[in-house]
Amino acid sequence: MILEQFKLEGKTALVTGAKRGIGKAIAQAYVREGARVFICARNARDVENAVAEIGAGGGEVAGAPCDISALPNVQRLIDLALERFGTIDILVNNASVLGARVAIVDYPPADWQQVIAVNLNGMFFMTKEVLKIMLGHGHGSVINVTSGVGRTGKARWGAYAVSKFGVEGLSQVLAEELKDTRVRINVVNPNATRTEMRAQAYPEEDPATLPTPQDITEVFVYLGSDRSAATSGQSLEARDWIKRAN
Repeated sequence: MILEQFKLEGKTALVTGAKRGIGKAIAQAYVREGARVFICARNARDVENAVAEIGAGGGEVAGAPCDISALPNVQRLIDLALERFGTIDILVNNASVLGARVAIVDYPPADWQQVIAVNLNGMFFMTKEVLKIMLGHGHGSVINVTSGVGRTGKARWGAYAVSKFGVEGLSQVLAEELKDTRVRINVVNPNATRTEMRAQAYPEEDPATLPTPQDITEVFVYLGSDRSAATSGQSLEARDWIKRAN
């Protein structure tokens, strides 16, 4: 349950990797709370379907395909979001790929490059460009999605774990650089969640034992809202917010 006081009326959010799972659930929660939402994913049809589903209950939502691993693509995406909604108040860097689940000695170099390009470089490109907008109008919230393996390294998590360590580190650098502004940077670990990526990583796990993406949106709404105006440089656990909501 998302608390009444966390409404996002008057705000515009950009959510990456929102064709399904956690990204789509965040976008749906944001629309329900009154935000205008622009989403992206790599495939145009996936974006089209997600926009239709997210907007089915009303609200303002739009999107465009984008491979965020290339800066020109990111710049075009942001131009489209600005053309549609005029500004960006909230950025959720959710897009990521899993890559191979093998030991580093066996890790395919092409997989390594793709995972780092999407999960870390893409987050850097997106944040760098959106910060220009947020700093221009003097406020904003950037929310970076991390992972438990980005805090404690685990065998056979390879480039995914390394990319999430990078997300944590870059977020800390940004929070320090922006501490004298009204732009805040925070990190959220969704923890084990019932997603397609989780099923790929743990095929033996019963997904029914895990929270759904919809269950973990509370913290993302809070961080997008004005209630979190003094919160920056934090690394939060989504599971803690499920307990608060209940």
